[in-house]
Amino acid sequence: MTEVASEPPMTERDRRMIRAEFPPAVPACDSDVRTQYGALCWRHGVEGVEVLLITSRDTGRWVIPKGWPIDKLTPEASAAREAWEEAGVEGAAHPECLGLYGYDKGIGEERLPLPCRVAVYPLQVEALARRYPEHKQRRRKWFTPEKAARKVAEPELQALLAAFVPTAIREA
Repeated sequence: MTEVASEPPMTERDRRMIRAEFPPAVPACDSDVRTQYGALCWRHGVEGVEVLLITSRDTGRWVIPKGWPIDKLTPEASAAREAWEEAGVEGAAHPECLGLYGYDKGIGEERLPLPCRVAVYPLQVEALARRYPEHKQRRRKWFTPEKAARKVAEPELQALLAAFVPTAIREA
C-alpha cells in the first residue's frame, strides 16, 4: 500500500499570519473562512448560453474571476471589478447571489491552505477588452454551462454552472 504524503499541520503562527493578512469579510462568520466575490460571466452565443472561464495564475486550472472584497464596493460590484481585472469583462453584475462555493487558496511560499467561501454573482458580458490588467497572465475561453461545469474542480461551482439559466435571474 502506498502512503500519501499529507500537508503539515497549520501552526498557530500560520493562523495568526493569515488572520492578519486576510481578515474575514463578515466579522460574524467562522474566523478561519474568508469571503471572496466571484462573477459568473455569461453571454448569448451562437449555440445558446455560454459562460466565460479563465485560468488561474498559479496552477492554470479553469476558474471564474473572483477576489477579495473591495472597500466601498458592493459584493456584486467587487465581483464585476475582478471580472474586469482578471478577464477584461465589461458589464454590470446582478445584485442577487447565485450561490456559494468553497475552496482552499494557497497562501505564501509554503502555499498554506486558506479556506475561502466565494459568493457568485451573474454578470452578462457587454464587451471583452483585448487588453486588461491580467491579460498576459491568464487565458479565457467560452464554454456551454455544462462543459464549464466539467472543467472546474470545485463540486459546488460545478453545480452552480451546470444549473445556470439566465432567464432564472430576477430583474433588479
